[in-house]
Amino acid sequence: MDTYELVTRNAAEVVTEEEVRALADDPEGKRVYVGYEPSGVLHIGHLLGANKLIDLQEAGFDVVVLLADVHAYLNDKGSFDEIEEIAERMREQFLAYGLDEESTEFVYGSSFQFDEDYVLDLHALELETTLSRAERAMSEIKSGDSVKVSQAVYPLMQALDIEYLDVDLAVGGMEQRKVHMLARDVLPNVGYDAPTSLHTPLIADLESGEGKMSSSSGVNISMEDSTEDIAEKVNSAFCPPTRDPEGDLENPVLQIFEYHVFPRFDEVVVQRPDEYGGDLTYGEYEALAADLESGELHPADAKGALADYLDELIAPGRERLRELRS
Repeated sequence: MDTYELVTRNAAEVVTEEEVRALADDPEGKRVYVGYEPSGVLHIGHLLGANKLIDLQEAGFDVVVLLADVHAYLNDKGSFDEIEEIAERMREQFLAYGLDEESTEFVYGSSFQFDEDYVLDLHALELETTLSRAERAMSEIKSGDSVKVSQAVYPLMQALDIEYLDVDLAVGGMEQRKVHMLARDVLPNVGYDAPTSLHTPLIADLESGEGKMSSSSGVNISMEDSTEDIAEKVNSAFCPPTRDPEGDLENPVLQIFEYHVFPRFDEVVVQRPDEYGGDLTYGEYEALAADLESGELHPADAKGALADYLDELIAPGRERLRELRS
């Protein structure tokens, strides 16, 4: 695939296509970033973003991972000491998962977000933004039922981070879309360019196929999970024999194959006894999804293969966590 196809593989949206094409045409020296609150062990949502960062590194971009300690504090995720301890563990997990250490820069938000210039620019953005607009931008990522003043400032800091980290492309899940649209609107008002962004899809709830898989509710898959945990969670997952269930449902098993497994493996082998047709080998997601719909691939066999490949992806990070805790 060409560079643009690699950059946009499995993206739900790019803003704008013209801007992203221009970056893909000349990636050398270009910087992309994702920001993560240091709020716990890496889970499948973090890893979806990490897969896209690996794509971008392969395409020739430099990657910046913002360990957003100040954001986590403003979102009521603990003390600075607690947050920074978690952040260092997250850094090690990202590297174990496959990010290239030589082309990945890890930055703590507190290393620049208390500087005078940053604070003055933040106040300038506050003057340009209504409280209701800030609340809308924060609605899908806030902690708690009501918006605190600290959380209303949060999306303005995210907008400003793009400028202060000197990045060319902001990457995030679709829950970050409103923040990036806010940044495109308000940053030019204080003399900065409107940022270019790329948004990754959201994985549906593993058990029901509804909404979004969450680390705070429902079943999630994380780097803490053992081989047995992963098998148990995947085997109980919602997996109708179609890629397009009725209503607002998604097939999370197929989503994980598409967004997590196929970007990291050249082929996927589904092991089956000879009496049931023998092994199936897939070089692309579409072939696997088509076989599930036709009935050639049984959901139980798809789940067994998914558990094996997820475990292979997660195992290095799981081992690194054990080393850090020993």
